[in-house]
Amino acid sequence: MRIDRFQAENFRNLAAFAFKPGGGVNLIHGENGQGKTNIIEALWMFTGCQSFRTHRSGELIARGAAFAKIETDFFAKGRPQNARIRIENKREAFLNGVAQRTPRNLLGEFPAVVFSPDSLSIVKDGPAEKRRFMDIAVSQIKPVYAAVLSRYLKTLAQRNALLKMLAERRQDPRLLAAYDEQLALLGGRLSVYRHEYVERLAEKAAGIHRGISAGSEELKVRYLPCVRCEGGTQQQYAEAIAAALFKNREADIRRQATSPGPHKDDLQVCINGSCARSYGSQGQQRSCALALKLGEAAIIEESAGEPPVALLDDVMSELDAGRQAYVFGAFEHWQVFITCCDPSALLRAAKGADFEIRAGTLARQEED
Repeated sequence: MRIDRFQAENFRNLAAFAFKPGGGVNLIHGENGQGKTNIIEALWMFTGCQSFRTHRSGELIARGAAFAKIETDFFAKGRPQNARIRIENKREAFLNGVAQRTPRNLLGEFPAVVFSPDSLSIVKDGPAEKRRFMDIAVSQIKPVYAAVLSRYLKTLAQRNALLKMLAERRQDPRLLAAYDEQLALLGGRLSVYRHEYVERLAEKAAGIHRGISAGSEELKVRYLPCVRCEGGTQQQYAEAIAAALFKNREADIRRQATSPGPHKDDLQVCINGSCARSYGSQGQQRSCALALKLGEAAIIEESAGEPPVALLDDVMSELDAGRQAYVFGAFEHWQVFITCCDPSALLRAAKGADFEIRAGTLARQEED
């Protein structure tokens, strides 16, 4: 996977410009507020995922502009391709000139992994952030997962609306059976996808973390489904979820919310047997997050048969020299985009192309 050209118009503060990145490390530097993260965000959106900063399309359009547009020429799956996204009242996506039914159809076409300071939330924050990490990661290698998740969340919202009416005695409780059956079937699929993914991730991340910590620490990652089951097949998960929904019906009606299901799943991250969220130092939590993101990248490469584009937003300055060297080694022969304020030290380490951004305009810096 390689980006050959990128252009933007009215995307946040990015002026109308186009640039051709190098095939290796690309450093994008500039003072705060000039648009470094906006470029990383724009590139990420070609994956078919939502922005990692907002869910509101209006926030992506420059103030006073009617629309925003981003476009890229890239090489993937053995051929040159083109993707374009237009943002107005909603997002419209085009792949190789063909309009897509939804931007989500780009999933699997433009493999990328993003690592930003917010990635620390995978370790530091609660289950919701961990589920979000799993959902995005699984969607990149199994695009059907996103469709199943969307159907599950819609069914969940409908069941919760029915629970509210049941609490007010405005509906027949027997109506829950149809929603429970659908929620269990969809939930079983989600659980299996997550279970299988985390098993792969746990192995990858553990090996990477041993390298980062020079063998001094052991990282363990476990999938913690809200509804446990023996065996872990789709059918077994579905049956377990169905049983849990039936068991909790009365309590759910009182709460007016669905208590069991994949929407309550969690991910356990431990260092040397202790919970990294509760007992890990800031440095240990950062190393865990780095290992998880590098593990995610390795799985994408393994699944796609080619390395994804690596998008590193203002994280290298937070890593010591040893961890920086490990990251550069892991991404050797990959195309990497790194944002920073001061590129001097990174340029010496990475020997890549250097771009400076000022007020939303990007210019390549010539070597001395």
